Amino acid sequence: MDSDATERIPPPIIGGEREMLRGFLDYHRATLAMKCDGLSDDQLREKSMPPSTLSLLGLVRHMAEVERAWFRRAINGERDLPLVWSNEGDFQVAYDASASSRSEAFDAWQAEVEHSRRIEREAESLDVIGHQPRWGEDVSLRMVMVHVLLEYARHNGHADFLREGVDGTVGA
Repeated sequence: MDSDATERIPPPIIGGEREMLRGFLDYHRATLAMKCDGLSDDQLREKSMPPSTLSLLGLVRHMAEVERAWFRRAINGERDLPLVWSNEGDFQVAYDASASSRSEAFDAWQAEVEHSRRIEREAESLDVIGHQPRWGEDVSLRMVMVHVLLEYARHNGHADFLREGVDGTVGA
């Protein structure tokens, strides 16, 4: 079991747009990690309720895909880069964590988060344009940061329920 407590730094309440987006995104990344603190691999793989295969570990794996798809593939132009868990581009594969471990999922997720942070830091501005091939549309870094932030916020709501179902822990 992982007994390390995740450090979650509150986002700024005053600051520029980029600092706000960066702060809230990192806050939500840390929230997902906190939801997994202290759980065994088996507990992290516990599914919500049939027919759903959703688990905390599946959410971590999914968010690795989200980070890769939006920052590396769309903004950084690494279009030939496969998904983390599917060479066929199937985002649903990440949710199946039945054979996954904390170390495998978290290592992949943290590596993608570091790539995302680097890409964002090195970008001239939030107006940098990339291309989202799934949508066939150009997108700004600003839109990507908002979109990924919303992905985390939505999935952290799922993580609240999943964690409560595993061991009764509520709140962040």
